[in-house]
Amino acid sequence: MHGWHGGTPKAMAGSWPPSDFPELTQDNHAVTSPATRRYNCTAWAAGETTRKWWPDRRNIGWWPVGVQRAETIEAFVEAYGTLGFRLCFDGSLESGVEKLAIFGRVVQPDKPPIPTHAALQLDSGQWTSKLGDFEDISHAPVDALNGPVYGKVICYLSRPRQDATTSYPR
Repeated sequence: MHGWHGGTPKAMAGSWPPSDFPELTQDNHAVTSPATRRYNCTAWAAGETTRKWWPDRRNIGWWPVGVQRAETIEAFVEAYGTLGFRLCFDGSLESGVEKLAIFGRVVQPDKPPIPTHAALQLDSGQWTSKLGDFEDISHAPVDALNGPVYGKVICYLSRPRQDATTSYPR
């Protein structure tokens, strides 16, 4: 399971500024692994912990081959599509289905939201997120991360839940 290093995760304060996530409380999240800069939320939601995913124009972040390198919701949907994810209606828990939430925020009133974060739903119904260069957490509900940094959930994606025999191209 993403971010869980044996046993039950313990609720504890993270190292992020509390003002970044005003809806995150001691009751709706637990830190599940230590802070690291090795990967980011976009990679974490894709199941990666060895590199950062980001469509920057300087090609610093890794991005799936053939997917437009643009900070748009559409490019993120297409990137996760390379792993078998497709747009779905909502983030409700469904047996045998793995879901992902893409967050975004409006930077300019006349422009579409820009992607800011991705969270993956665990089979328990909780969500797992990597908070920037800070810790990985489990949280419920998904919108506990709504706020000035990530904005809000823009769309949900789903695919059949992976097991040991399922493999998606990377």
